[in-house]
Amino acid sequence: MIMAVVLALIVVGSVLFHLLNPWWITPLASNWKAMDDTLTITLVITGIFFVGINLFMVYALLRYRHRPGSPRAAHEPESKPLERWLIGITTVGIMALLAPGLVVYASYVKPPQDATVLEVLGQQWQWRFRLPGADGKLGLSETRHVSPTNPFGLDPADPAGQDDILIAEQEVHLPLNKPVHVILRSHDVLHDFFVPPFRARMNMVPGQISTFWFTPTQIGRFEAMCSQLCGVGHPNMRAVVVVEDAANYQAWLKDKESFAVTQRPPTGEGGQVAQGRALANGKGCVACHSIDGSTRVGPTWKSLFGKTENMRDGSTALVDDAYLGAFIRDPQARGVKGFAPVMPKIPLSDEEVAALVAYIKSLGPTPPPAPVEQKAQR
Repeated sequence: MIMAVVLALIVVGSVLFHLLNPWWITPLASNWKAMDDTLTITLVITGIFFVGINLFMVYALLRYRHRPGSPRAAHEPESKPLERWLIGITTVGIMALLAPGLVVYASYVKPPQDATVLEVLGQQWQWRFRLPGADGKLGLSETRHVSPTNPFGLDPADPAGQDDILIAEQEVHLPLNKPVHVILRSHDVLHDFFVPPFRARMNMVPGQISTFWFTPTQIGRFEAMCSQLCGVGHPNMRAVVVVEDAANYQAWLKDKESFAVTQRPPTGEGGQVAQGRALANGKGCVACHSIDGSTRVGPTWKSLFGKTENMRDGSTALVDDAYLGAFIRDPQARGVKGFAPVMPKIPLSDEEVAALVAYIKSLGPTPPPAPVEQKAQR
């Protein structure tokens, strides 16, 4: 009797929790109402089975509970009619669950002809974005062309890629009410580009290209994240997708550099800093080292030069040219206190190391400590 009451309360509580649940679907920022309808169908079908099976168990516990003098139940090893009913009902339920999902997925990976193309490149632990230039199409890319200054691996000989817009910062803009065809690639491990309010996500498998599409229908700033555990810096792999009207989108796009501009060789002292910035982006350094003072997997580069670091072995070290060069070449030789030894050893030439050091120095030296004022003795 107690078990029957508990099961009945579970059924009633579950149904009420679903109907009164405050954590419901967030406002749509895309056209995927079909996904919400599929979710509703799934909840209804599984809910019917959940309620029906549990109420049947309540009925069986009450109807056939043990009573003094009650007859002993007869054992039937099998029942063909019951098996047919169960197989038939289960088959219909599974078909009702799968069929809408297959229809929605088929549309999900087949973008409209007029969709804006957006390529997303995932790398531990940052996002990169590529948009077509004036010709409206992306240039060809191959892994053999990948380098710190060409992370997308664009073919320099392909004229269609010269005007492609490359975005290294963790923010990309999209026009309102225009379909977006998203092309996804990964440089290293399994990632998943996910913007929760858009009802849109897709795995990014190394060596493969995956796609989906959606239509932004609300102006705003939406957080994008990686929804596959991709390493120690996974929580920091975040970006912002800004949806805005066509005029603001074009104004934002006008200030972005094309592939042809990024391939111009740096010159002078400023060119060395620019080369270091490109290396930091291309090698994924900025995924672990911030340039604005925020905390990430590794120490921030803002005002790092000239700072005295506390090391894990209890010693201290002045951050100068020699320290930075040695740390970049062999990051496991010494460790900074409070940070895990996860930085890989990356092969770099002396010129590249010097460029990275110049870039770090350009982010500002640590200001000297303020003099301590001494009170005059009477």
